[in-house]
Amino acid sequence: MNVRFLETFVWLAKLRNFRLTAERLHATQAAISSRISALEQEFGVRLFDRGPRDVKLTQEGTKALVFAEQILKLTNDMLASVSDRSHVSGLLRVGVMESVVHTWLPELLRRVRDEYPNLTIELTCDTSTNLSVQLVNGNVDIAFLSTVVSGADAENVSLGALPMRWVASPSLNLSAEALSEAELASFPIVSFARHSSPHVFVAGLFAAAGEPRVQINCVSSVAAIIRLVLDGFGIAVLPTAFVTRELESGHLQLLKVTHRVPELPLFASFRRSPDSLLCESITHLAQKVMREFSLENGPDIALFPDTDEALPPH
Repeated sequence: MNVRFLETFVWLAKLRNFRLTAERLHATQAAISSRISALEQEFGVRLFDRGPRDVKLTQEGTKALVFAEQILKLTNDMLASVSDRSHVSGLLRVGVMESVVHTWLPELLRRVRDEYPNLTIELTCDTSTNLSVQLVNGNVDIAFLSTVVSGADAENVSLGALPMRWVASPSLNLSAEALSEAELASFPIVSFARHSSPHVFVAGLFAAAGEPRVQINCVSSVAAIIRLVLDGFGIAVLPTAFVTRELESGHLQLLKVTHRVPELPLFASFRRSPDSLLCESITHLAQKVMREFSLENGPDIALFPDTDEALPPH
């Protein structure tokens, strides 16, 4: 039985409204409805009578509520009793792609330091492809990257996404009208490392448009990409979160294009094992930090996922 679903059940019983419950739990109404439906299917009874504006407990739901509240209290008591985080020590090896370094990683590290003052963090900054290999090989304990890690023991939790846009220096005097692939291809393209999600998109975009002569320059450093674009060397697809100051100051501009640019997905990945509780806790901290980052900056900068995750609440 999923503890998160029980928590949802208890809050819906209190608030009697799907929208209010969704806001309280930072989820969508569809996610709340899905959790309740899953519980009702597991119990084999209806827990709520659904009205046009609110819901109310059925007789079976009233009985279940007593037990659900007891289970949640016992769970919280257990966590408080056995997880005194100030006593956690040792080394946690964290792999992180540069896109996270340039957004919410500093805030996550501050939270980890506050909750785990005796824990030592060893950071490895690399591409998602390399981080996946290092996680599988046991060289890092948890990784924040843009692709899921395959493997039977791999746990992948969505953290949301970073919207991406084409950007350029105003010195290039690009048109304010929507640019076609052919028009974009007339400029050097500055891209992330080969085989990264942004590079795969850019390469596929021009291949599909029949622009084989486009010049795509792969650069492994985000800072270097931004510098090259600022200097007018070329144009790039970048998460807007990286260049908010440059856009606000007018040193960079967003380009209008005739195609949709996908978001850059973010995942926390670790290997599930009997001692993976610390990685699960760090993942939950990352979810909270990413949620706050997206709420503070808005959907043009960061998006938090609407989907349920398998991890129980901490």
